[in-house]
Amino acid sequence: MTIYALSSGPGVSGIAVIRISGQETSKVIELLTRKSLPKPRVATLRKINKINTSELVDEGVILWFPGPESYTGEDMAEIHVHGSKAVVDALHSCLSDIENCRLAEPGEFTKLAFQNGKINLLKAESIADLISAETEIQRQQAIKIMNGKSADQFNFLREKLLKILSHVEAKIDFPEEDLPNNILEEIKITADEAIKKIKRILNDQKVGERIREGFKIAILGPTNAGKSSLMNHLSNRDVAIVSEIAGTTRDVIETHLNIDGYPVIISDTAGIRDSKDEIEKKGIRLTLNRAEEADLKLVVVDVKNLDFSNILKDLLHENAILVINKSDLLEKDIDPEIKKTNHVLISIKENKNIEELILKIKNDLKNKFITSDDILITRERHRQHLQQCLDHLNNFNKKKEIEDFDKAAEDLRLATRHLGMIVGKVDVEEILGSIFNDFCIGK
Repeated sequence: MTIYALSSGPGVSGIAVIRISGQETSKVIELLTRKSLPKPRVATLRKINKINTSELVDEGVILWFPGPESYTGEDMAEIHVHGSKAVVDALHSCLSDIENCRLAEPGEFTKLAFQNGKINLLKAESIADLISAETEIQRQQAIKIMNGKSADQFNFLREKLLKILSHVEAKIDFPEEDLPNNILEEIKITADEAIKKIKRILNDQKVGERIREGFKIAILGPTNAGKSSLMNHLSNRDVAIVSEIAGTTRDVIETHLNIDGYPVIISDTAGIRDSKDEIEKKGIRLTLNRAEEADLKLVVVDVKNLDFSNILKDLLHENAILVINKSDLLEKDIDPEIKKTNHVLISIKENKNIEELILKIKNDLKNKFITSDDILITRERHRQHLQQCLDHLNNFNKKKEIEDFDKAAEDLRLATRHLGMIVGKVDVEEILGSIFNDFCIGK
């Protein structure tokens, strides 16, 4: 089956790129241009016609990539035409009329590249991340993974474990033979090194996932403290409704921001207070849940009402900035106990000290995004496989100590399998769908 799709994204543009891949790609190009194939990897200007008539669709550039030297590993071509919807629709219509030619599914080109050994799973995922990157740090992380350092490290660890496994299996196959002491020592050293390395990778404060998904900031506090106004101010637009009526915000409102190249998701939440309104109560429960998930909490209070409930005090214990709003109404110095907290006095109405608050947020972001390791876990899938690998290695060590080599070998096999699942070194058909469905069509 030959597949095709618009790879340059929808919408009007100067140029649209339609990608084709499959055994009959050469036939498709010859049918559309009514000429022989252009030279491989040489941009060639051709007239593109409808299949069954002499009607001209457009004049564009053809790039021909014979397999296996192509992105997908199959015969592949790209057609560069003018980027109007009419031209793209007409060309798609022509392609759909060709036998054994169909529209590609999301991520199918990259899935083919993986299946044909052109890339590993980590690189496939990093390609998706690069396409969806909105900030500089997201782009840098995607490029870092694409360069292959993480995959190289995982493959190196896996090869080490496979070497241990060969020694253990030798002991199982020849039980009467004693393994040399240096081999037994090597097994212990290598297993311990792998455990230490995986623990260090897992102890990453989830930096990779924060970069990929966004740093979560929750704006919390009592009603009418100015939470929605702060949300709108930071976003430079009216995201949330602002009203003098207490309890206006009932649900969690989110917006995505780019702060100094860092991806941020800010959530405005329902005001915390005692309420008999059932809907407002649900909003407050959502607020407390969002507080638990947040990487940073902005606890907003009114300068005229600094009496904290127990809930607000608890929110300030960790990863929090106390934001004291309406400082233009301040008549006396604030309590010394409050001064000891990580706080900032602001006035949204007077636009006072907002930059100081943003600087505090930036400093918190920079601290949370620091990593010294070349290996970054960017997905929960990676973390689960690493954790399961670690569990099996710990089990292997326990069983090896009591010389239960048969069961120890099985734990070692499972540990290597989980490492392989990260880069795609084993049968991973069951996870391919969930990975490649996140891609756009045409990639």
